[in-house]
Amino acid sequence: MNRSLLDSLRKGGFIFYARHGEATVGRDLPNINFQNCLTQRNLSEKGRRQAIYYGEILRFLRIPIKYPVAASPFCRTIETAQLAFGSGNVQVDPFWVEIYSLSDNLLCGDRQRILNGLQSVLESKPEEGRNTIIIAHSFPEGISLGQIPNLGTVIVKPRGIGSGYEVVSQLSLSDLSNLGS
Repeated sequence: MNRSLLDSLRKGGFIFYARHGEATVGRDLPNINFQNCLTQRNLSEKGRRQAIYYGEILRFLRIPIKYPVAASPFCRTIETAQLAFGSGNVQVDPFWVEIYSLSDNLLCGDRQRILNGLQSVLESKPEEGRNTIIIAHSFPEGISLGQIPNLGTVIVKPRGIGSGYEVVSQLSLSDLSNLGS
């Protein structure tokens, strides 16, 4: 099973949706400022080590990546992406803040608009021979890709815009590191 999944991932065509590394305890401030990391939870030392390890694993497994990787504007997601893939290889995408907001009490229409946007992203096929990487947030239980552990990765196979997508696997950081064995 691991070998065939790894062989598929090496051919490209997947989206790796990963949650950021472990963050510090506490809450983001209500008046969060994306330019001020003091207004939000940030990576813990363990989270930084996880992020570095994540990038090392993907390179060791020779999984081809489409650069730049996408990151939510939160300091913890940007830092995770930069530690894993290099600071010049990260593009901040404000859309991923909307995924974070799914945990709030949203109006039904707002929630559906966000999920429709997510659907479009997850249906978009990466360039030939590469995999798209997104470093963002977990989802509330039972919504979209569901709850994701720190640096857990949901591997999605896009079928093309309007044709849906398939969740191929959900891997913890240790599952990912065991793929090559």
